[in-house]
Amino acid sequence: MRRQLNTLYVTTEGSWLYKDGENLVLEVEKEVRARLPAHMLESLVCIGRVSVSPPLLGFCSSNGISICYLTAQGCFLARVEGPVSGNVLLRREQYRRSDDPAKCAQIVRNLLAGKIHNQRAVLARGWRDHGEKLTDVAAFERALARLKRIPYRLLQEDAVDTLRGLEGEAAQVYFGVFDQLIRSGSPLLRFGGRNRRPPRDAFNALLSFLYTLLTHDCRSALETVGLDPAVGFLHRDRPGRPSLALDLAEEFRPLLGERLALSLINRKQLNERDFRYVENGTVLLKDDARKTVLVAYQERKREQLQHVFLGEKVDIGLLPYLQAQLLARHLRGDLDAYPPFLWK
Repeated sequence: MRRQLNTLYVTTEGSWLYKDGENLVLEVEKEVRARLPAHMLESLVCIGRVSVSPPLLGFCSSNGISICYLTAQGCFLARVEGPVSGNVLLRREQYRRSDDPAKCAQIVRNLLAGKIHNQRAVLARGWRDHGEKLTDVAAFERALARLKRIPYRLLQEDAVDTLRGLEGEAAQVYFGVFDQLIRSGSPLLRFGGRNRRPPRDAFNALLSFLYTLLTHDCRSALETVGLDPAVGFLHRDRPGRPSLALDLAEEFRPLLGERLALSLINRKQLNERDFRYVENGTVLLKDDARKTVLVAYQERKREQLQHVFLGEKVDIGLLPYLQAQLLARHLRGDLDAYPPFLWK
């Protein structure tokens, strides 16, 4: 089994990372703050103004340790990695499937079935936990019913664009009642709908940061099994976009995105003072708040749940790797279809 705490997040402004023997050393203002064996790492995420020495860059590239650079707000900047590994035959099959509308639709259909099932699971758990506090019970019941029907409609469609339309319909239904699950009394923490680039309210700023972390994990998982994270099925190919990583992340967004964001707000681990409000309407997480989110994200990855297809309990942090392996097995012909992750 893999460790899921093998990603090092560096958030302190002005940090300097360098190699000392087989160790990675973190220094701030010429004071050593941390030292750990490099062989324990699989990826390094630098958030904000963080510098990495050239010898450490070379060491990481040679040893399969990816380095990802994010802005202080969690937006992706760049990724440094060594030579591409993996089975070229697997990648060639991935490219063929992506270019074949019928075969592409088969994978997209299952990805979206998993995502919409998990969206409904978030609402159902919210109903169980806070049913007596919902402000519009009828609307919530209608949303649950529609999200139950949409996966069946996916089975009747063969065009990827039509499947994308059903995904958009599900998102509108899901996020249309999502605000009822937020228990905070602060108007600054309410959710009026999904917005991004830039996020214009605190909850969307939190979601965007969590989605960035999740996409990083999904990209690492795909590269580990030999798939090309840039060539997807649901998301169209664009230069610099990790389309397949975004595809894979869709199934986990309800669990590691929306559900975790709800927990952070409802448990008062974050409040309106943890966000910075810019004059142009942009809302950003403050430095200490990002650290709180990172700790919660890593703790959530240690939790276990039942994997429906495998029939056993697994750590949440392993799910992207397991789903990447299942996708690779499907592309190789070992599985007739891609089995989506279903949250129970």
